[in-house]
Amino acid sequence: MLVFVLGLAALLGVGGRAPAAADVIPSEGRWPLTGSVRLIEGYDPPAQRWLAGHRGVDLAVHRGQAVLAAAAGRVSYAGRLAGRGVVVVDHGAVRTTYEPVEPLAAVGDEVEAGNVIGRIGSGGHCNGRCLHWGLKRGDTYLDPLLLVGAGRSVLRLLAADQRPVAERRAAKRTAEAQVAEQEVSTFAAVPSGRGGFSRPVSGGITSPFGMRFHPVLHVWKLHDGTDFGAGCGTPIRAPAPGRVASRSYNAGYGNRLMVDHEIDGRRVRTGYNHATRYVVSPGTEVRRGQLLGYVGSTGYSTGCHLHLMLWVGGRLATPMTMF
Repeated sequence: MLVFVLGLAALLGVGGRAPAAADVIPSEGRWPLTGSVRLIEGYDPPAQRWLAGHRGVDLAVHRGQAVLAAAAGRVSYAGRLAGRGVVVVDHGAVRTTYEPVEPLAAVGDEVEAGNVIGRIGSGGHCNGRCLHWGLKRGDTYLDPLLLVGAGRSVLRLLAADQRPVAERRAAKRTAEAQVAEQEVSTFAAVPSGRGGFSRPVSGGITSPFGMRFHPVLHVWKLHDGTDFGAGCGTPIRAPAPGRVASRSYNAGYGNRLMVDHEIDGRRVRTGYNHATRYVVSPGTEVRRGQLLGYVGSTGYSTGCHLHLMLWVGGRLATPMTMF
């Protein structure tokens, strides 16, 4: 017995509007592999876009096997990303992604459906044992099987003995969504007016506060601060007068420093993460602009930057509201 899981949600774009399939999916699509194709894991979108899920399909392969363009288009990315080779082909309204792939095509190459674009490499969750094939329209993930006609009415076929697993996974995603919604509702209200903070480092914002796909953990989760891009060794300065509350090391945040402030009668705490080192100690009274430490890349970090956090009245808040 087979359980059919309908895939209408796969075609929904931002705002919940379902675009016409003919306007989104290339009409001349094909499998990205030669010969018979075996599906290992199907498309399994999360209940909320920031939660865990399987945003593509995994196809059985062997190391070195040729990978083909699933439709005509232009190569927009061919290189290494987070330790594995990735190729992206732009088809206009949508783009396909292939990993782990050692690219044989270059950015800018025009390809036809069936052209070889690379060979199976290592890295990622497949690590040479499968091809992870994805399909995206803007920031929205779609089922790649739509390209070969298999996903237009059915997303996945599950054997009866797999039903409990699918039900548990769906229940888990629902629970994760509820936890995420509850977590978001506990954020501090945006302070009225500006807090008068000065920027702690010279550098632009590379990742704002909010939900994102974690670059190290590879899951959708809350990015609980604002990242400023700055080279290792860049001075970190106090954005406002305050008192150092703690200095510690955390596996995720690396070298951390917490500073307490009082802004217009409100208790505010700032947190500084991933530094190479700090030059102030708990109990130190600091003035605006005083040197606190130096930018680094300790903990879960993909490069030198400052991860700035903010709490207002003991509740997490968006740091940029205070600038």
